[in-house]
Amino acid sequence: MFLRIRKEGTVLLQDFLHLKAPGHWINDPNGFIYYKGQYHLFYQHFPYLPRWGTMHWGHAVSDDLVHWEHRGIALYPSKAYDRNGVFSGSAVEVEGALYLYYTAIRYDEENPDNIHRALNNRFRASQALVISPDGVTFDNLDAKRQVLPVPAAPEAGDPQNTRDPKVWRAADGSFRMVLGSTREGVGQLLFYRSEDGLTWTAAGRFGDPVLGTTLECPDLFCLDGRWVLLGSPMGITADGLHYPDQSTWTAADFDEAGCRFALQGTPAMVDWGLDLYAPQTTLDEDGRRVLIGWMRMPCPVEDPPDGRGPWRGMMSLPRLVEWRDGQLCFPVHPHVTACFTQPAEGLAPLAHHRPVRLQGTLRSGQAWNIGGYRLKLEDGRLCTDRSAVFAHQPDSRLTACTPALGRDACALDIFVEDHLIEIFLDGGRFVLSHVVFDLDGTLEGDFDAVTTTRT
Repeated sequence: MFLRIRKEGTVLLQDFLHLKAPGHWINDPNGFIYYKGQYHLFYQHFPYLPRWGTMHWGHAVSDDLVHWEHRGIALYPSKAYDRNGVFSGSAVEVEGALYLYYTAIRYDEENPDNIHRALNNRFRASQALVISPDGVTFDNLDAKRQVLPVPAAPEAGDPQNTRDPKVWRAADGSFRMVLGSTREGVGQLLFYRSEDGLTWTAAGRFGDPVLGTTLECPDLFCLDGRWVLLGSPMGITADGLHYPDQSTWTAADFDEAGCRFALQGTPAMVDWGLDLYAPQTTLDEDGRRVLIGWMRMPCPVEDPPDGRGPWRGMMSLPRLVEWRDGQLCFPVHPHVTACFTQPAEGLAPLAHHRPVRLQGTLRSGQAWNIGGYRLKLEDGRLCTDRSAVFAHQPDSRLTACTPALGRDACALDIFVEDHLIEIFLDGGRFVLSHVVFDLDGTLEGDFDAVTTTRT
């Protein structure tokens, strides 16, 4: 859903539930933070076409994680070291100011036929910082600084593929940074420490094949006394279908003071639909860990009714992150469920661009049909098929399954909107989300409740 409002003479675009590209292209969420009573969500943005290009940071704010107001471009290339892209990063509050850390990109040589691409895909990556005094103003000329140069030796990181700084306050008040990188084709974590958030010292590294060929968008946090690594390892589903790079979570053993790191157990998917990528977390207003991820779209929405123009890319619903019986679970945030208060006649609200929530128990042998999107419980796993609502997309994953559930029934909480279906199993024990196109009005299944939102 969407709304355009006029504020102080300026027309602003608002999104409801899912933050979507304000036109053209978006990808990774960046700088996700609750700051001065509002949620700030920045995102990778190419503001000229609905495809990837020179990265900027778009900016949106929300009071409640469901009503989003676009605020335009916050960060853009302006320095020699970032002239070809302001890549992904994170945010932290320091003495009332907002510190935005990002990866700065400089191409070895621009492609003469498309300056938004590097010739032969060769570029250099360093780490940079913008300090905003208020989360509203972003001085791209005088408030930027390079905090880590391009790595000069292999032990310092790969000069091209070291990126996506996640920064946080350590228990002692100092700062920690983790970066994703690669070495000899194996994904790496690089750790840094700082007393002031400005001057950084290398503090450790860790590599493992489960981190893919390169690890992107690492997010390391302590949850109820246990450390968790979220990351997006590249190449772990390289079977010729989109997408080869996925997002996983793993329990970890981390000594924050010494930056000594080890994995505990086997990585698992954050979302079993394999469309979600580059998730980032923060703490909500009540101190709960909350996650938002990018939903990858293979083609743009060409003629949206709100006039934003062709757009490609959207964010998932906000999801809590919590331990349950030794497993990390991702239930939908309660601010979302609180919006669905109105009974609905099937999928009819979708015709008016209003979302639908479906709740019920799927049992072995049953099959549900949601606008052409099909679900069934088979061999103790939830299996889905979007062939009928994704058929025009070649080389894409059309089916998906969760791990075995260990029983012949599961409670499903399903959120449906024009281009996205998100399925929460057993209160977020597993989540399976799929981008879809051209849903029809069919609804077949034994649902306990079908609801929509007021507006």
